[in-house]
Order: sequence, then structure tokens, then C-alpha cells
Amino acid sequence: MTRTTWTSWPTREALTRAARTRPRRVLTWSVRVGLLTAMLWGTFSGGRFGPWGIALGLLGVLGCAFAAWAFFRTSLEHRLWPSLGLLTLLMVTALGAQQAGADLLALILWGGCAVTALERLPLAAGLPATALAFGAYAAVNTGGWLSTAMSTVGLSLAGYVLRLDAEARGNAQRLLAQERAAREAEAETAALDERARIAREIHDVLAHSLSAQMVHLEAARLLIEREPAGEFRDRVLERVVAARSMAREGLAETRQALSALRGEVSPVEDFLRQLVAVEPVQVSVVGERRTLTAEASQTVRRVAQEALTNVRKHAPGARVLVRLEYLPDEVALEVRDSGGHRPEGALSGSGSGYGLLGMRERAELMGGTLEAGPGEEGFVVSLRVPA
Repeated sequence: MTRTTWTSWPTREALTRAARTRPRRVLTWSVRVGLLTAMLWGTFSGGRFGPWGIALGLLGVLGCAFAAWAFFRTSLEHRLWPSLGLLTLLMVTALGAQQAGADLLALILWGGCAVTALERLPLAAGLPATALAFGAYAAVNTGGWLSTAMSTVGLSLAGYVLRLDAEARGNAQRLLAQERAAREAEAETAALDERARIAREIHDVLAHSLSAQMVHLEAARLLIEREPAGEFRDRVLERVVAARSMAREGLAETRQALSALRGEVSPVEDFLRQLVAVEPVQVSVVGERRTLTAEASQTVRRVAQEALTNVRKHAPGARVLVRLEYLPDEVALEVRDSGGHRPEGALSGSGSGYGLLGMRERAELMGGTLEAGPGEEGFVVSLRVPA
């Protein structure tokens, strides 16, 4: 054995119940309850103890159960000295029980200490503790040296087998966790590859088409401006300019979507400040800033755009406050204006093509909420999504 083998603890996965199947846990507790029942019956049913002796004995058993539970906790946390202290306390209690005439209780306590020390402690500490427990066990066992030797060897093998079994289950748990992590990483990689493919398709088709439309619309605007002034010419020029503006906005939206698909999204607070750069809007950011998922980031951006578009349409000139708050498990956005009450039907759509009702459905699919309605002064849009 190497030095590490003597000083290393059994893994936490090996010592926890998570590595055990339900039938194994049921069997373990059945054995424990059976041993406890046999121990109590064999100790207190012979008439050797009066009522006060039985009461004190039961209190002692409860104390031993609590000490055993504490030992299981400290050994799970790999705390050596508290674990050894609790084992010593249990063995001293077993000695006291033996002196009081409860030999069966003492033997079971010493055997249990020997097995659990070998199972749950580093071998450098577990073997001396096991030897001490078996030494006390052999000193008081009256069944003869052959039965004492056989029970000692059997319990030692049982403790070591339990240790090996726990380690095997712990290793299986670690391998299962690693396999699950590998599968999740593979699925994430596949999703990123698919997003990149979709981004390339959008860029090659939609972005190029919008760019070409802008070029043609700009050429049309220049040609129309050369024509003599007139009502028809002005009306056509106005429509061409509006179409060019819509194409420019569509191209900007497409580029944002492409960046999100590629995972190249700029911070949300920077986007909000760019969005309101030409408008009298106050932006405040609260909480510790962090990188959001692509879905959460896009949802916040779209809702902010939609809410500001509705303000421009239904409450022009109103003061607007945009508040972004980073919470421990989610992000919250609030857009509040100072006036211009609008009906609920106004939420069904807006100029940018993303209705707040659609955003509400998108937030709910992510496990979040979106609420929109009149506030104390004007209108309030409030979004909360996990992030």
C-alpha cells in the first residue's frame, strides 16, 4: 500500500446515502433495527435490572445513538479528531455497560466501533481504533478464544468489505457524474454548432437581402430628389425614406440576433444606454453585474425595445425610467413612464414587430413573468426572468 492509501479518507460519495440504492438502504436499516431490538431484549429482559436501571440503560442507548450519528457526520466531513473522540466515547460507554452487567450491549458497541472505524476512517487511524475495540471485545468475551478469534476476523473482514464496497459505489457515482457532464457538454456543443449554422444562414440570406434593399432604396432616393418638386414626388420620397429607415432598423435587429446566436452579445446595460441615447430616458442598473444567458439577454432587450416603442406611440414626451436589477437567481427589468394611459389592446403589437403579449409568452416559457399595466402616474412594464 502507498502512503496515500494509509492517510486518505473514503470519498464523500462513498460515505453518503446517495451512492446507495433504495433496497440497500432498506436492508441496512432493517439490520440495524433488528440488532438494536435484539440487544435491548437480551440486555433488559432477564430481570437483572430494575425500573430505574432500565430507564438509565435506555437513556444510555439514546446517547450512544446520538454519538453514532455525530460520528457519521464528522467522518463524512473528514474531521479526524472529532471522529476519533466520538469513537473513544462509544468504547468507554461500552466499558461502562460491561461493568454494569450489560455484556451484550458492550460487545455490540465494541464490534460496531471496530467495523465503522475500518469502514469510514483513514486506515492509519481506523486500524488502531479497530484493534483497540477488538482488544476490549476479546478481553470481556466469555465464549472462548476460538469464537472470539473467529468473530474478530469476521468483523474485520466485514468492515474492510464495507469499505471496499463504499469506495466502489463512490467511484461509480463519480463516473456517472462525469458521464452526465460529458453528455451535457456534448449537447451544449451541438446546440452552439446549430446556432452557428442558423446564424450563417440568416447572414447569407436575410442580412444580404436587407443590405441590398438599402442600397437600392438609397439609389431610388437620390434619383427621386433629382426630379422637380411636387406633391407626388414628395409623397414618393417620403415612402422611400421610410422604407430605407425600416430596412436599416431591420438590418440592425438581424445583426443583434446573429450576435446572440453566436454568443457575442454585448452587456445588457450597454445596449439599454445605446437604445435611449437619443431619447430623454433615465437608465439605472442595480446589483452585481454578470453575463446573462443568450435567452435572458434577448428577452430583456426585446421587452425594453417594445416598452419604449409603446411609450413613443402612446405617451410621446413622457418621462421614462428604465431600471435593470441583477438578483441572485434572476434579472428584473422595469420600464415606467410618467403619463399617457393606454388600453390593454395596445400591448398586442407595436412598430418593431414584437408585441408585449408575445414577450410575456416568451418570459413564461423561460420560467419568468411579464406584467404590464397602469402605475401610479403612467404605465409600467415589469419583467423578471431566471438568469
